[in-house]
Amino acid sequence: MSASDTIRIHLPDDRNYEIRIGTGLMDQAHSWQGLPKAGAAVIVTNVTVAPLYAQRLREQLSAIYPRVDVVTLPDGEQHKDWASLNRICDHLLGEALDRKTVLFALGGGVIGDMTGFAAAIYMRGVSFVQVPTTLLAQVDSSVGGKTAINHPLGKNMIGAFYQPVRVIADLDTLDSLPDRELSAGLAEVIKYGPIADAGFLTWIEDNLDALRARDKRALAHAVRRSCEIKAQVVGQDEREQGLRAILNFGHTIGHAIEAGLGYGAWLHGEAVGCGMVLAADLSHRLGLMPSQFVDRLRTVIERAGLPVQPPRLGGERYLQLMRVDKKADAGAIRFVLIEELGRAGLHAVPDARIVETLAAYGAA
Repeated sequence: MSASDTIRIHLPDDRNYEIRIGTGLMDQAHSWQGLPKAGAAVIVTNVTVAPLYAQRLREQLSAIYPRVDVVTLPDGEQHKDWASLNRICDHLLGEALDRKTVLFALGGGVIGDMTGFAAAIYMRGVSFVQVPTTLLAQVDSSVGGKTAINHPLGKNMIGAFYQPVRVIADLDTLDSLPDRELSAGLAEVIKYGPIADAGFLTWIEDNLDALRARDKRALAHAVRRSCEIKAQVVGQDEREQGLRAILNFGHTIGHAIEAGLGYGAWLHGEAVGCGMVLAADLSHRLGLMPSQFVDRLRTVIERAGLPVQPPRLGGERYLQLMRVDKKADAGAIRFVLIEELGRAGLHAVPDARIVETLAAYGAA
């Protein structure tokens, strides 16, 4: 792989942008060339990532922008809320920064989502750049323009579709990632196989040990293929009117787990991994997939270091949480189900079948 591998997302109204994937990108001047001109840049990060990378990024941006500020937020899904969003806006307003200011999201999915949302609403929209430092963010949340904060009643329920102007995925940042966070990111890698590329699922199975060992060649392929699939989907359905919903495989139950346990108890990828197992089970119960597929997916998710046993919240509580899922339609709970290996679709699932699956896994 070259020092920088580039994938382009094609969107209407000349909002196309690049995802640059490679090693050493953060310290290379060309990574930051060609960005919007401004009098100030603001790096938004958290207390975990800031000591590792904030100064390095600031040095690069200081060659481009006369002023570079850093806003450091608490770390964790439980802080993806109004209070943290306001801290970003408080800085922007307090420093009288204008609408040409460029925000840089330096961190994982939480930082990326909140920075993107702040960019969408500050002065009705300023430019922002995604600099994802977790595997989950590099393969999923930094790409495609979904921005949001959580609400106690539902995950990512308050937000906007707002695209970055560039994504810089430096694979070297994954060296500092805790093993649990790496596994959480693998959940979002795994999902691309069943929904879009059967061959990629086989590749993941064959290379899972290398991925968990942080082999750069394996990680580079995983990030690139994941971003290619997401770019194709987002380019066809930016605002999730149809096709883009398939990217939420495992997320319906996953988001219910996160909200039901309290944000931060399980990592997002852990909840999604477990949610994929249950969604695969539903795919089998509705006659779409054989039982062997359920076993296969559960095995690869377990091998990735992810939980496959959902918490016991009770059937009614799960249903209550899933009814506020963004895919719900007139009160009906809809799941992304696998129709054949490499193809998925959105299906309304009766409450009774959902409870059957939850009961089979001891969660009802």
